[in-house]
Amino acid sequence: MNLYFPPLKKMEDCLAKKMEITVSEAEKRTGRNAMNMQETYTAYLIETRAIEPQNEGQCSPVDSLWRRYSEFELLRNYLLVTYPHIVVPPLPEKRADFVWHKLSADNMDPDFVERRRIGLENFLLRVASHPVLCQDKIFYSFLTQLFFPFFQADSRLKALNATFRVKNPDKRFTELKHYSDELQSVISHLLRVRARVADRLYGVYKVHGNYGRVFSEWSAIEKEMGDGLQSAGHHMDVYAASIDDILEEEEHYADQLKEYLFYAEALRAVCRKHELMQYDLEMAAQDLTSKKQQCEELATGTVRTFSLKGMTSKLFGQETPEQREAKIKVLEEQIQEGEEQLKSKNLEGRDFVRSAWADIERFKEQKNHDLKEALISYAVMQISMCKKGIQVWTNAKECFGKM
Repeated sequence: MNLYFPPLKKMEDCLAKKMEITVSEAEKRTGRNAMNMQETYTAYLIETRAIEPQNEGQCSPVDSLWRRYSEFELLRNYLLVTYPHIVVPPLPEKRADFVWHKLSADNMDPDFVERRRIGLENFLLRVASHPVLCQDKIFYSFLTQLFFPFFQADSRLKALNATFRVKNPDKRFTELKHYSDELQSVISHLLRVRARVADRLYGVYKVHGNYGRVFSEWSAIEKEMGDGLQSAGHHMDVYAASIDDILEEEEHYADQLKEYLFYAEALRAVCRKHELMQYDLEMAAQDLTSKKQQCEELATGTVRTFSLKGMTSKLFGQETPEQREAKIKVLEEQIQEGEEQLKSKNLEGRDFVRSAWADIERFKEQKNHDLKEALISYAVMQISMCKKGIQVWTNAKECFGKM
């Protein structure tokens, strides 16, 4: 897949223009996990090379290191937490999904591992071409250092869903979340349809294999028609044998669609972060209003609403002027702190929205470019496949005509 490089910064600033990044091979390994139990996993070789030569006429050496899929997951989790306003590129699927039933769903299957290798390379290139993510030091360490700095993905995403508690949600993010849900639903349906079509296509090709076998057997008992039948059978056999390569190529196009299936979740992650920021802002505003009301009640000696403090005052007597003044002073300090905190949260929220929408616009351009290219390539492949089928039967017709 040709990557779309964002126009938000000069391309010279992107790591992808300064360094060649490839995931060149995958290797099956056996080792011990955290529980000291033996496990089998796949390691991927990352190779990097500076594009600019160190000396005139001399190429930079290639650096290489091995990474497990779980290490790619750690890196992406770190990026999600560190850059909440960015639509972080997704990783390829860990286990095969939306596949036609004749294809192995085993995550150790060589064909699946190869597609995942391509997906991991695409993930690294996406990050390396992003105007912000490409400058991250931990990402650079991930590419170049065997032991990159350990980080704890201390996400601020709370267990309770803030969506149902935000009083004034931003309409733009609400619409974006609905769009991401619909995008995921449409692509999921498209992938399921494609898998069903692949099943039927597999059956059609195998029927041609049966034609080839029947024509070959028939040619053995015919003297005058034998050569024509045998030639027609040969064309059918070649056509039937090509189905595996065709469907493997189809899986690569499916992987391009799956990337945007997972991008939908990345969009929702940005929306959730905004909802939590909005919730924190509303809670800060509510707390400030409550403190101002308490300060006013203490200053005037009137209680507007029922409270346990008001009932206590009635039962055990009013506070002394000194006690009231001390409480008012504490509340005034808390109000001042609350106003500064609210101002800071408002500023943080505006910065988040500005940065998030700039990245979302970049993502939309990338999405339109990539999906258009993938769908056109898929259509071209289908047309080419149909032309091959027509050519096979045209050749068979000529063989029959010569009998």
